[in-house]
Amino acid sequence: MERVVLVTGGTGALGTAITRRFLGEGAVVCVPWIVEHERERLEASVDDAARARLMLERCDVADDAAMARLATAVRERHRRVDVLVSLVGGFAMGDLLHTDRALWDSMLTLNLTTAYVAARAVVPHMLAGGGGRVVAVGSRAVVPPTGGFIAYTVAKAAVIAFVQALAAETRGRGITVNAVLPSTMDTPANRAAMPGGDRKTWVPVESVADAIAILAREASAYITGTLLAS
Repeated sequence: MERVVLVTGGTGALGTAITRRFLGEGAVVCVPWIVEHERERLEASVDDAARARLMLERCDVADDAAMARLATAVRERHRRVDVLVSLVGGFAMGDLLHTDRALWDSMLTLNLTTAYVAARAVVPHMLAGGGGRVVAVGSRAVVPPTGGFIAYTVAKAAVIAFVQALAAETRGRGITVNAVLPSTMDTPANRAAMPGGDRKTWVPVESVADAIAILAREASAYITGTLLAS
């Protein structure tokens, strides 16, 4: 039976890698999107054979009602939701004195609230279906916390706490909840932001996708509350 996977942030660099990875394994993959050119780029990267299993739905992942409708639609169409991968996120520099309320709120919304909204929409369907896998993306840069990007640090540290709390709540109920903590990933955005960076130490998005896929496997039924650094 085809596994059904919902990937938030699935149109980004890492999102495209993990979406293609799951499609390559024969899964049905639902990707909510909000930016048209990102949707087009993802769709163009998928071959014709897999495109029939790619479900692209316009949806703001931070919108509770919209995500609830999407999760319900996926469950009704495919009778299950096996995997949730929460990839939506964002990065911004700024110590406390250079972090205004708008920046603070945006980092919390992008990195933490989207993970909460997606999980709250999807986990009830997993419980009803007897189990599932939830994988979120944190950041190796915040373990331990460091200075210079306080809003991002707090948001990603909160993602880790959220994952571990949800893992405790769902333990023994067929659901595992884990996080991957990448270091600097080799993405077009990071190359543009850090043109002088040492790319030899950067992690390919495909390697991060591999780590996510490991935690999302059916065989990983006894791995929960884990932080997998990459």
